[in-house]
Amino acid sequence: MEHLNYSCEAEFILLGFTSDSRIEIILFVVFLIIYISIIVGNTFILTVIRLSPQLHTPMYFFLSNLSFLDMCYSTMIVPKMLEIFLSKKKTISFAGCAAQMYLSLSLGETECILLAIMAYDRYVAICNPLRYMTIMNSTVCIRIASGTWICGFVLSVSHVAFTLQLPLCGRNQINHFLCEVPAVLRLACSDVSFISGVIFVVGIIVLMIPIVLILVTYIQIIASILRISTASGRYKAFSTCASHITVVILFYGTAMYIYMKPLSYDSQESDKIVTVAYTVITPMMNPIIYTFRNKDVKGAIKKTVQFSMLARNNLTT
Repeated sequence: MEHLNYSCEAEFILLGFTSDSRIEIILFVVFLIIYISIIVGNTFILTVIRLSPQLHTPMYFFLSNLSFLDMCYSTMIVPKMLEIFLSKKKTISFAGCAAQMYLSLSLGETECILLAIMAYDRYVAICNPLRYMTIMNSTVCIRIASGTWICGFVLSVSHVAFTLQLPLCGRNQINHFLCEVPAVLRLACSDVSFISGVIFVVGIIVLMIPIVLILVTYIQIIASILRISTASGRYKAFSTCASHITVVILFYGTAMYIYMKPLSYDSQESDKIVTVAYTVITPMMNPIIYTFRNKDVKGAIKKTVQFSMLARNNLTT
């Protein structure tokens, strides 16, 4: 077979979930609904936070970052997935594959770090409530958020750069619905132990270090909550953390499965399902989790809706 390396003219075939066109139509409808839900839900969260002065706090500043990040993350993946479901020629160009691989990985790593920052924010709010607004002032929040985005986009460079240097030896069929580093590495016809080591090391930095920090932070938070004298005070403190803990479990659990397991472990079909969980399902669930489990957000939504109805009535009269 002719030796094929990466080039600007190269083309990859994304095999997706199935070759059955009837199932693909069903999947198209399902993922289109999910994608619309992601955009509408996260846009709604951003709008409510923007229009509600009571939500102009560090916690909701970082939640706004998470909502915007989730919209970007899903947009890097779902539109191409929808195209694949309807297209007979299920191809993606080299440039498109490289861009999708880099941007989706960068946004994913940014979310890993952001979730750790959100845990620290909850730690300061519960363990140092009197100094909360001083420690987490607007300048600090902007710097932390900017650093989080920069780190995510810098750390992913090594993954993508090393992956794109590997020879393919004529292989161009990616058994996945997106260009993800582990899936593309399976096309290589040379030794991938070095890049596997790089992935593992970066995985420790991006996944393990933040999750350890989150665990340590929540140990401190729980210890502080248990010292609260009233049951209502303990419940209120726990409720402010419950949404974040749920998101952390959903996102980190699935991401760690993909990037921390050995590449030799043949689980390509299960990889697709797990990837859907952290790239599509989690961004859809985040607005629901933060809305239904957060009294402040529900209160702000109620006030926003009432204000909108009042404004509409004034216009009609």
